[in-house]
Amino acid sequence: MNPKEVLSLQSMPAASPSYGRPPYRFIDREFFIITYESDPAAIRQAVPEPLQPDGSNTVSYEWIKMPDSSGLGSYEESGIVIPCTFHGEPCNFVAQMYLDNAPAILGGREVWGFPKKWANPRLSVEGTETLTGTLHYNHVLVAMGTMPFKHNILDEKDTATAIAKTQVNLKLIPDVDGTPKIAQLVAYNLENITVKGAWSGPARLSLIPHVNAPVADLPVKAYIGGKHFIADLTLPYARVIHDYLQ
Repeated sequence: MNPKEVLSLQSMPAASPSYGRPPYRFIDREFFIITYESDPAAIRQAVPEPLQPDGSNTVSYEWIKMPDSSGLGSYEESGIVIPCTFHGEPCNFVAQMYLDNAPAILGGREVWGFPKKWANPRLSVEGTETLTGTLHYNHVLVAMGTMPFKHNILDEKDTATAIAKTQVNLKLIPDVDGTPKIAQLVAYNLENITVKGAWSGPARLSLIPHVNAPVADLPVKAYIGGKHFIADLTLPYARVIHDYLQ
């Protein structure tokens, strides 16, 4: 390969790129989000400056089922999102993510800085009435959430607005000598959103301490509620909003 050919490659390995070229389109992407009150000191520790927790002392634990993802395939995901502000503007900080798809892990980390690790999340309807999310890390249950199935209808326009809220990741990639090569806060906004249904209801969440999947480090103090929605959307490229090396 000549240098031009090298620079045209999407990703490693050169013989067979690990993921397709963004942007990615998601069809029938299904979300289950439980919002709860947590410990403000634990939230502050999890949020990198200059981001600031928004003062609500809330955390959102989410499951996402993605059956049709261009460039990535079919997979499921689970993780923690913390509402924050950046220079006074509202945003969500993506603190932890666990999923079962190698292209999504590699592309998510290398392009956007998503904090992705391999695990086994599952979102399903158990019995006939309970929306249930589970997360197993190395065959050990570390999270379980439940909510009544489609009890209360939510406004689809409000749901689309919430989906489009600015999301922020902490992207960390070392150089070959171990020193920081990339240390950035990266922001993005999901686009071309079509909500196909949205519901709310009471919810419960169990988080089990695990050293390699520390979701329980943000403990549940009080339940606020759950949301369940299905949407088509596009994940575009991102932008750097803060560079720790400059």
